[in-house]
Amino acid sequence: MKRSIRRIAAAVLAAAAPIGATALAAPAAQASAISAAEQAHGAAPATLTFGQPTPGIEGKDRWRGRLEEFRKSGFDNVQEVWAHSPAMNRDIPLVVIQPKKPELRDNAPTLYLLNGADGGEGRANWINQTDVVQYYGGNDNPAAGEVSDGIGANIVMPMAGAFSYYSDWIQDAPSLGGKQAWETFMTKELPQAIEPALKANGNRAIAGMSMSATSSLLYAEHNPGTYDAVGSFSGCAATTTGLAPSFVELTLNRGGATPAQMWGGLNTDTARYNDALLNAEKLRGQPNIYVSNGTGIAGEYDWPTSPRINGNLSASGQVIVEGGVIEAGTNTCTHDLANRTNSLGIPVTYNFRPLGTHQWGYWQQDLRSFQPVLMAGLHPAK
Repeated sequence: MKRSIRRIAAAVLAAAAPIGATALAAPAAQASAISAAEQAHGAAPATLTFGQPTPGIEGKDRWRGRLEEFRKSGFDNVQEVWAHSPAMNRDIPLVVIQPKKPELRDNAPTLYLLNGADGGEGRANWINQTDVVQYYGGNDNPAAGEVSDGIGANIVMPMAGAFSYYSDWIQDAPSLGGKQAWETFMTKELPQAIEPALKANGNRAIAGMSMSATSSLLYAEHNPGTYDAVGSFSGCAATTTGLAPSFVELTLNRGGATPAQMWGGLNTDTARYNDALLNAEKLRGQPNIYVSNGTGIAGEYDWPTSPRINGNLSASGQVIVEGGVIEAGTNTCTHDLANRTNSLGIPVTYNFRPLGTHQWGYWQQDLRSFQPVLMAGLHPAK
């Protein structure tokens, strides 16, 4: 509650609905023009291990208990997979959610879903904080959550990458485990390994929240023709203009790293290459883009009466004050992006919620609001 405004603002990129505005008309859905193998550009594929966590590090993270609960409840479509990244020479844990209905698993599309600043290593991740397993994977048991047909897709979530922006860094970061080559891993190494292993059909999407909302836009800009849909929830597209450089620096500092390690500083060609607002023109031709944000004004998930708050006045005050400031900051960023894409004539579905802070209740809501845009990309009309 006494956190400084600068520190609060740092979390804009570090955290982690009716549709408010749709810019122009979305283009017709189309399948990915580029296969996973073509997108790799000769990079070696990740090496996958199913059902056997890497010895010595398999019990470090908090989400595994939740995975075990799902499996015991009959969700045999949820599993942990390990991927060895040649570029980083490290093992990356993944959560893979396949369609609950076995008959939908072969020839399914793939959604790559990114966590926020802690990379999913703590409590703040899609598995612990949302019903992505039930709602996107599918659920026919009311006792287990909302009944849903699911999205008929494989959902692949890296459960690592804290304070990395899921970017390729120019220097190693010892405090974050050494070499950081997350974009190479996520866009080149992993797809050419995981999609054939899951018998996926080649249609794919990328989505992220808070810090990784920036990453999802950048992946689309850097890799045209790769994604059939893009989701960006409560993030800041800019990284080099306005207050964004301060946000980025403070975010990295939380992980014991610096902008010099990541991009050589925040006034470099590499930094500008990784500014999604500055490079918004590169979104031209990208179909099915969804971008969302609240206003920072307290909404249904922020009050003590919300099941997420469960009567905890301190928690309510924290999300209303701190989460409100953060979401107000990302709201400004998102309006900047909307102004830019509108001026460029690039169609984007914007969801500006009239209420809501920077917290998981609204990102769970985004799973639903993003779904029509996502489905148009993953399951294009014949």
